[in-house]
Amino acid sequence: MAHYAFLDKNNIVTQVIVGVDENELIDGKTPEQWYGEFKNQPCKRTSYNTIANKYEGNGIPFRGNFAGVGYKYDENFDVFIPPQPYSNWKLNYATFSWEPPIVRPADIEGYVWRWSEPNQEWVKIPTTQE
Repeated sequence: MAHYAFLDKNNIVTQVIVGVDENELIDGKTPEQWYGEFKNQPCKRTSYNTIANKYEGNGIPFRGNFAGVGYKYDENFDVFIPPQPYSNWKLNYATFSWEPPIVRPADIEGYVWRWSEPNQEWVKIPTTQE
């Protein structure tokens, strides 16, 4: 079983489905071709094992990130890029993920970090109530 993303005219993902293995042919066509023709939308395979251009386990990253609705398919790099969270975050072309203007602080046990867009800073939030 493999996953496939359907794209609109702007290469934005509109739907992700589970389909046949990528090596199977359907009526003599690749799954990308067959699904794309069936739905009349461009179709690209995506891998749920690939996040931030790294493959979970022993494999080769495939198309940068597992596609989600709203992701953009970049034809030049043949990757899926998540939506930009904030206008001042920059795309890292090695990981195909967005990076904040200030590096996230190191993890501290009992806390999570949340980005505060109005203050342009990371805010430490406790994970448990005291």
